[in-house]
Amino acid sequence: MLSSMSSVPGPEAPAVRARLLEEAARILDEEGPSALSTRRLANGAGTSTMAVYTHFGSMGGVVDAVATEGFRRLIDRVGAVDRTDDPAADLLAAAVAYRENALQNPHLYAVMFGAISVRGLGGQGPDADVAYAAFRQLVTFVERAMDAGRLRPDDPKAVAAQWWSALHGYMMLELAGMDQVVKDPEHHVLWELMGNLLRSLSV
Repeated sequence: MLSSMSSVPGPEAPAVRARLLEEAARILDEEGPSALSTRRLANGAGTSTMAVYTHFGSMGGVVDAVATEGFRRLIDRVGAVDRTDDPAADLLAAAVAYRENALQNPHLYAVMFGAISVRGLGGQGPDADVAYAAFRQLVTFVERAMDAGRLRPDDPKAVAAQWWSALHGYMMLELAGMDQVVKDPEHHVLWELMGNLLRSLSV
């Protein structure tokens, strides 16, 4: 059994793995973590339950791969933000893209950051290099703003971490429905928060 599971997959393997990954993400996005199971995943992807273990090793491996896919989607979304001659505005636009991605993939976002445990399956977490690449995007936005003289000189990684911490903290509250403590929290909390932080970092 172990030798067959560890054998080299055939040429159709990448497509099968991609279908399983997309189906796992879809189930999480549309129905939440309680709906994810080996049989449900395999049926939705049009393959066998054995294929799940062949490609991911375990359901925990599926969760890790889904979390990694979530960061790839985040990278794509933020990467699509246009770079203009106003890098401070671009940094805010990146925050808008970040929020939109989280709102469109709420369960996936929670899995990415370990906020929910998918049926207690655990796993090791997302690929560290991919997750760090998402952070590096924010560092790049911050570096551009510093180079343009819009933000005061500082450690761009530390500033990017402050930016991400503020943005992520609000998103966790919003996705949990716990941001409704004031009228129009998006503008009166999130964008006020990010604006205050941006002003405090400005030259």
